[in-house]
Amino acid sequence: MRTLYPPITPYAEQRLAVDGLHTLQIYECGNPDGIPVVFLHGGPGGGVVPEHRRFFDPQRWRVVLFDQRGCGLSTPQSEVRDNTTAHLVADIEAIRAHLGIARWAVFGGSWGSTLSLAYAQAHPDRVLGLVLRGIFLGRREELHWCNECDGGAQMVFPEGWARYVAHIPEAERAQMVEAYWRRLDDEDAGVRQAAAEAWAAWEDGSSTLVHDANPPPSEDDVQATLAVARIEAHYFRHDVFLQPNQLLRDIDRIRHLPGTIVQGRYDMLCPAKAAYELAQAWPEARLEMVLAGHSAFDPAITDALVRATDALADTLARPG
Repeated sequence: MRTLYPPITPYAEQRLAVDGLHTLQIYECGNPDGIPVVFLHGGPGGGVVPEHRRFFDPQRWRVVLFDQRGCGLSTPQSEVRDNTTAHLVADIEAIRAHLGIARWAVFGGSWGSTLSLAYAQAHPDRVLGLVLRGIFLGRREELHWCNECDGGAQMVFPEGWARYVAHIPEAERAQMVEAYWRRLDDEDAGVRQAAAEAWAAWEDGSSTLVHDANPPPSEDDVQATLAVARIEAHYFRHDVFLQPNQLLRDIDRIRHLPGTIVQGRYDMLCPAKAAYELAQAWPEARLEMVLAGHSAFDPAITDALVRATDALADTLARPG
């Protein structure tokens, strides 16, 4: 099985103000003369980590990574004002133009797959191809699967669900995301942080195929934990700012582009049904269903993603 490429240091870092409020942190890695690719992280609100650079052959790819609005080193942190899918799509275009890139490949997993599809469908003439993982189409059934009491993930992870739901009084449990949002937006920093930690523990504990039902406390930075929970809840309560079934409805805009879909068969955050339906709507793309959960670092998913970026580089390097 393939593993990640060796660790790599960015050759350039910069900040880009995209409006009067938000400034983005941008990294460039690999070969400055290589095939451009933009990495779109998950969450929303997750930010990039050094391991994300390692899905790409550094000799062949010019890898652009950035922290989306409100997370990572982008500022202001945890900010949800002027933070929608349309804003993020516009940010990707602003980065592309700022860097002087005519066209680039797009790589995204989980929420990053949602954003990848939204961006590619809005700007198909700027995209060379797509590698997608852990498909999330932003539909109501997917949003409810993990975070609401009528979802199914609790049937698989009852221990984690019990802790997640215990944070909310029984009278408010009919709308868990709204109940969490009220706490994540509370004036009291202690209330916000406690809700963020409970939210993150549920999500983190459901992401891998092999996991600890009673994991130790997260070692993530408290501000990063708050950013993920706060921005996710903000997006989820607004149906991720997409129209119903938008990403499948508009798939014809990108069917001419090369695409690979990597999906963990036992993904409990983004169940395999969405990847299957995307592949049915986009038969030209290659679907690889692997024995894994949600995490990009589950070995079978890492293997498939590295093979996919290598194969896309081969395709794009061919004359014509």
